[in-house]
Order: sequence, then structure tokens, then C-alpha cells
Amino acid sequence: MTYLLRSPAFTVSQDYVIFLLFFSVGLWLTEAIPPFAVALFIMAFLFFALGNPRFNPQPQDASKYVQTFSSSIIWLLLGGFFLAEAMTKTGIDSELLKLSLKLSGSRPRTILFALMITTLVASMFLSNTATTAMVIAAIMPLLNHLGNKPFAKALLTGIPLAAAVGGMGTIIGSPTNAIAAGALENVGITISFLKWMMVGVPLALVLILLSWRLLCKFYIPDNSSIAIEFLQENEQEPLPGQKRNRRIVMVIFAITVLLWTTSSLHQLSVSAVSAIPLVFLTMTGILNASDMRKLPWDTLMLVSGGLSLGLALQHTGMLEYFAAGITESGFSTVLLYFIFAFSAMLFSNVMSNTATSTILIPLGIYLMPAEAERIAVIIGLAASTALLLPVSTPPNAIAYSTGLLKQKDFLPGGLLMGIIGPLLIVLSVMLLLR
Repeated sequence: MTYLLRSPAFTVSQDYVIFLLFFSVGLWLTEAIPPFAVALFIMAFLFFALGNPRFNPQPQDASKYVQTFSSSIIWLLLGGFFLAEAMTKTGIDSELLKLSLKLSGSRPRTILFALMITTLVASMFLSNTATTAMVIAAIMPLLNHLGNKPFAKALLTGIPLAAAVGGMGTIIGSPTNAIAAGALENVGITISFLKWMMVGVPLALVLILLSWRLLCKFYIPDNSSIAIEFLQENEQEPLPGQKRNRRIVMVIFAITVLLWTTSSLHQLSVSAVSAIPLVFLTMTGILNASDMRKLPWDTLMLVSGGLSLGLALQHTGMLEYFAAGITESGFSTVLLYFIFAFSAMLFSNVMSNTATSTILIPLGIYLMPAEAERIAVIIGLAASTALLLPVSTPPNAIAYSTGLLKQKDFLPGGLLMGIIGPLLIVLSVMLLLR
């Protein structure tokens, strides 16, 4: 592919980068090696191929391609991971789930809505995959009681859907959001935590309501009460030390989120605010060395490698080359919004949404520099709308692994998100992101 699509005018560096692009996409598509391993390969390849005079007659300073692991976006994500791990360790996440189920009553539609809203809120700050695993594990007694009834299918398709939608709400909600923010930072644009939420949260609420109504129509025509005795099972009083730890975590969580959302007032960057959970959750002993080993370091590596590939495409002029072909087509700005949004959704159904964002966001920013913020947010959000297949996202895979779903059960929610999602994302960004 490199030899077929390269231009005779390419420099050696451009040859290396276009090869790296095709090779990385191939590895991500085939899942021949883990996605984070592809990211590590990207950084190592760029360092040797672009910075070493033995391989490149015009070497450049390649240190910037391995410094992305210290990017402010990585620190922001790390702060979110610390908060998520602390909430899981102290049981705050499961208490939130129990509370929502107790408030929902015994009507199937209300239970579904409560679980989807709980998953949505948790996914704004916790990993989508971890949230889905937690919620499904908590309701397994109910799922076993229901068996193959339609309500069980509504729950198992609604929870992953809510996790994906919830991830749109904040910068730390999904790695694709972080890649969008990081790519904008590379071109000197900073998008605040609150500004992202002003677009992501209303969008998430609209999508969750539409999804809930669709699932109710497909799977829950009968809304009669069901038995929910499993809620009272295995309830234990927290130990005195755990109560103290929960209070500390809630205070740190509240302060961190408050400072994240008010960064324009106190002029502290969101990555600097991340120092609060990093420092105080470890100094208080709530998180220890064994907890550090459980953090999703592979996600940080994946995001870091994606930022490195985006930088390489930008600095070697490859984005200019690809953008020239699109510019000649004469598409309007709004039409390009929709093209990128639906492309991100389609590609993310067959490959990692992080990889999709890594490739499309830098291209979109270069193609439309005056609309950089909008196009980056559109692609970052649209990459989270891929839910058609069991393998489209890890949350879908977790739900499918219960054995209670068939592949066709993902179609109603997946089609809604795949068609309505990108449309609403473009309209929301055009309306709310000025």
C-alpha cells in the first residue's frame, strides 16, 4: 500500500510515516497484537526511523514522539483512573448502584432507566468497561431469574449503550475524548473540562432518553412489577475504617470535579488539578502500591501512541498531502462534519475507536484549521457511537459473554446510535460549541 499510494515527491521521513500509518491500521484492524502494543511500536518506530541518521538522511529531533506519555492529557486521564480505583476499592460505586435500584421500584421500564442513568453517570468518570462489568455483575441474580425473557435483553443491551453514551460527557469519560483534547493541545487550542461537558452532557441525556424509549418499545411492552428480592441479598454494613475512607474519597472527588469544571475561574489547568487525587489518595493510604498495578496503564500507552502518530502525520506534512485530496472535492464545512462523524462511527465498528480517533482527528484539524475545535470534538464523540456488533466495544463484549444475547440483539440500539448519534453530535457541536 505504501508503494501504491506514495508520491514520488515524498521524503524518506514521509515514506516511513505513511508506511507506519498503514501498518498500524492493519494491526489495529486484525488485532494481531494488543492495541497498546501497537502504540508502543509507533513510538519506537518514529524514534528510530525519523531520528537516526543510519535510517534517515535527513534526521530530525524525534524526542517529541516519545514525550507524549508526559502529555497533560495523560495526567488528566491518570487523575480520573485514580478516582475510579478509589471509588471501586471503597465500594462507593456499588452503593450508587444499590441506591438507584432501590429508588427505581419494581417496574421493568423504571429499573432499566435507573440502571442506564447510573451507568451513564458512572461512565463519565470511570472506565466504560469497568462500569459495565460492575453493573452487569451486580444484576446477575436478576438476569438469572429472568433467563431469556425480553427484559433481560433490554438490560444487557441498555447498559453497554449507556456506558458508551456516558463516556461522551467528560474529557476523561473516553480515551477518544482525551485524544481529541490532546490533538487540539498540539495545535495550541485548549478545551476546558466544563466546555466539553456543555456539549457532552446534554447530548448524552438526549441519546439515553431515545435509547431507553427504543428498548422499552422493543423489549418491554408489559410494564408489570417483577420480584427484586436480590436487592436485599448480601447487604453488609461497612467497617468503621471503610466509612472514613469513603468520606475522604467523596471529598477528594467533589473538590477535583469542582476545580475541573471551574478552571476558567481559578486558571488552574485540568491536568494540574489531577494532582489532587494523585497526591491525596496515595498520601492518605486509600490507594497503595498494589492498587497502582491495577490501573489501566495500557489505555495510557494507547492514547500516548495515538498522539505520537498524530504528531508525526502533522510534522512530516502527511496531513497536508491527505487534506489536499479532500479539499479538491469542494465539500462544504457542514458536509465535512457529517462525513467525518459517520466515518468515525463506521470505522469504530470494525477497529478500535481510539485508533479511529488517532487517524481522523489530526486529519480533520489540518483540513479545517478554523474549525479545529469543532471537528475534533465531533470525531471524538462520534467514535463512541459504534455499537452494532458484540466486538464493537468492550462493554458490548461483556454483555455478550453472559450467553443471554445473540448478535442481532445489538441491532436496535446499535442502529439508533449509529444513525441518530452522529447526526445529533454534529448538530449539538454546531449549536453549543462556539
